[in-house]
Amino acid sequence: MSLLCVITPCFNEELNIEKCYSEVRDVLNSLSSPIDYIHLFSDNASTDGSVALIKKIAASDPHVRLLVNSTNVGPFRNMASAMRNIPVNVDLVIPMIPADLQDPPSVIPEMLDKMKAGISIVYGVRQNRRESRRLKIARGLYYLLLKRLGATSPPAHAGEFMLITKEVADFVNSSNEEHPYIRGLVAKSGHSFDVISYDWQERTSGKSRNSWLDLFDQGMNGLIKTTRTPARLAILFGVVIAIGGFLLAFATLFLQILGLENSTRGIPTVLIAISVFGGTQLIFLGVIGEYVLDIHTKLHADNRVRISERVNFEGDQLS
Repeated sequence: MSLLCVITPCFNEELNIEKCYSEVRDVLNSLSSPIDYIHLFSDNASTDGSVALIKKIAASDPHVRLLVNSTNVGPFRNMASAMRNIPVNVDLVIPMIPADLQDPPSVIPEMLDKMKAGISIVYGVRQNRRESRRLKIARGLYYLLLKRLGATSPPAHAGEFMLITKEVADFVNSSNEEHPYIRGLVAKSGHSFDVISYDWQERTSGKSRNSWLDLFDQGMNGLIKTTRTPARLAILFGVVIAIGGFLLAFATLFLQILGLENSTRGIPTVLIAISVFGGTQLIFLGVIGEYVLDIHTKLHADNRVRISERVNFEGDQLS
């Protein structure tokens, strides 16, 4: 029998944890083909009653396990830490089912059916997001940008709610990145995949901790981790601006010789200097960026999350 590990990262989700646990349990227990499972809650140093509630659930259900981080390390590092702490005998992994159930557990049986075809990744694609129009537009533009830049990325509107094999999970864990972009690493693994579309639900209780600043940070992390194009665009724009500056310099000099330049003395010189040196700086920044990217691909800080407490892990050999 296959062993599935379902990861739920959480921070101050006291109002949602019990419902999340119940729905995951009911869905997995109702499968036509039985599967053994672990529901791993990874708590990001919650300050409410989340940890106490999960401990209470874990005391009565051995399927439930708990990791408690010593500090809040952010959502991606929290998920990555949980993936590094799954037992070695796990066969399948769902990197994230949110405690607020905006990504519904009811999709899991269909994901498992897709896996039977021999593929390694089943992405959950959010086709209808119940969120503000501004956020929908921003997300759409972001995914379009990733596609245009040729980034190695998952399908548009796919998140960390996916089903992957242990082999793919091991590839993600081997990256040792300090701020991992999990869905990008999964796509980078190059394994066969399929997708399942579903409606992204609204929160029924509690408040999202993701601000616009958090979303921007996550988006930039994904962009930098999946493509080198931004650094190369800096070089390209720098070259274009520098060439434009030199052409402007020659044109101004030519007009001065012919006596056709009537602008205030010194202004053409300032404009030319700004264009030439601004373009030159962009070129060198782009080149430096290339070297930084090369270093980044070879040296990943292994800054593991410090876990202060483990519950129901007795006897497990961890990944």
